[in-house]
Amino acid sequence: MAKIARSRRRFLTGIALLGGLGALWRFLVPGRKVRRQTLLEVQKNAIPLRGALVFKRSRVAVIRGEDDVYALSLVCTHLGCTVNVTAENLICPCHGSVFDRAGNVLKGPAERPLPRLTVEERGNKLVVLI
Repeated sequence: MAKIARSRRRFLTGIALLGGLGALWRFLVPGRKVRRQTLLEVQKNAIPLRGALVFKRSRVAVIRGEDDVYALSLVCTHLGCTVNVTAENLICPCHGSVFDRAGNVLKGPAERPLPRLTVEERGNKLVVLI
């Protein structure tokens, strides 16, 4: 009986050691970089100054301010409806949330701002990545 107990203890110690080494490996070795996918491409000069291009199918708005270009997801952070873009702000038609042109919440029920998407400049095109 004593031999079985030692054998079981040795087995469990080995399993615990392997689990600890696996956790240490995960902590010390950096993970793979996630490659971002291209959501859409747009010509730089197609976006009007202080204006926006809305891509309903992709649910993205590419907005050009005074000195920067950025992309906002048009998925409402409340329940996922597609937000409408107006000249002044962005409005959710489902429950009435209102966002400013930077995506910040002006009026609820949404509590979180609209997510900004990564925009890269490649030659004369802007590429929106997810």
